[in-house]
Amino acid sequence: MHTATRIAFEALPRIKRLAPRAHLAAYGLYAPVNAARLREQGVASIFGGEFEPQLLALAEGLADSGEAPPAREAQKVHFVVPDRSGLPALERYAHLDLPDGGRRVVGFAEGTRGCKHLCRHCPVVPVYEGRFRAVPLEVVMADIRQQVAAGAEHISFGDPDFLNGPTHALRLARALHAELPHVSYDATIKIEHLIDHADLLPELGDTGCVLITSAVESIDDRVLGYLDKGHTRADFERAVALTREAGIDLAPTFIPFTPWTTREGYIELLRELVDLELVEAVPPIQLAIRLLVPEGSYLLRLEAFRALVGELDPQILGYRWANPDAEVDALQRRVMRWVEAAEGEGRLRRAIFEGIWRLAHEAAGRPAPALPADLGPPIPAMSEPWYCCAEPTEQQLQSF
Repeated sequence: MHTATRIAFEALPRIKRLAPRAHLAAYGLYAPVNAARLREQGVASIFGGEFEPQLLALAEGLADSGEAPPAREAQKVHFVVPDRSGLPALERYAHLDLPDGGRRVVGFAEGTRGCKHLCRHCPVVPVYEGRFRAVPLEVVMADIRQQVAAGAEHISFGDPDFLNGPTHALRLARALHAELPHVSYDATIKIEHLIDHADLLPELGDTGCVLITSAVESIDDRVLGYLDKGHTRADFERAVALTREAGIDLAPTFIPFTPWTTREGYIELLRELVDLELVEAVPPIQLAIRLLVPEGSYLLRLEAFRALVGELDPQILGYRWANPDAEVDALQRRVMRWVEAAEGEGRLRRAIFEGIWRLAHEAAGRPAPALPADLGPPIPAMSEPWYCCAEPTEQQLQSF
């Protein structure tokens, strides 16, 4: 989302040269919060999260009269089955890598939009403000059906949280498995929901859920409080046990570098992954990224946090911040350089983690202890790790 917006600003001058008379529109979570700069770049129409009615009205108005209709408030979306006929083949998108070396072609679906939670760093919150909407089951299933016909072997649910509406989620999981039992799926679920709805996890596993991504973000309860995540370190450890009991792999994600990160705290995070045998479950980039603070972030409502950040920087579409310990920021840069170089060389996750482990201990001024032989089994993983609450990497931006 944020990365796409950064890339859009790079693309807009080229688009205007190629189509100088085109009416430019931007839509999505980051469009409204960046409206002023988008308009400076020639974008005429800007829509937020529930964009379809407005985008349709714009297209019809331009087609009928050559003019955009007057701006209007966002309307309720009447969901229809997406027309995917003009999109590239699914094989050209990210795929699911399996521990045995196999891979599955991946499709994408949403059972819900928005989120009922108010995590302060989340880009969904300023747009949906604690609201979510369920997409009708028949619409979701029809979309999945057409993707499976096009070759999808696995469905990745893109809901901000699959269990925002647990009854709807369970109906969807049951329908998918009953009609397409050979199709597996993954979903994103909060640690809080994994615990509150632990009784649902076995059925999710039985219906084909092979992977749950959960935004753990930190194991420091103080930081989790600032982010208003709704869970603690102990809750995370409990969720690991619950998903394992259900036979579902858990892929925790993190924002390891924040204004509150300490050198010892970073080592503690690495040690937790070792102790929980989760090293193979965490993409190395997850141990290198920094907290993103875009315009509209609920973090800015914390007076103590506002004092830690500078002014809004239009170049990064967010607020710059520095850790009170400059060595932590230096460590982040070293870890990022190592991860990008090691992944470029095709190194395995264990080898990359060993390098991160060494760098973290060097920053703390002590030798790195030897790691155990078993750091956990590999799990299913997307071929392209992604994340929404962290600053983009240079590699992502340069890829455009």
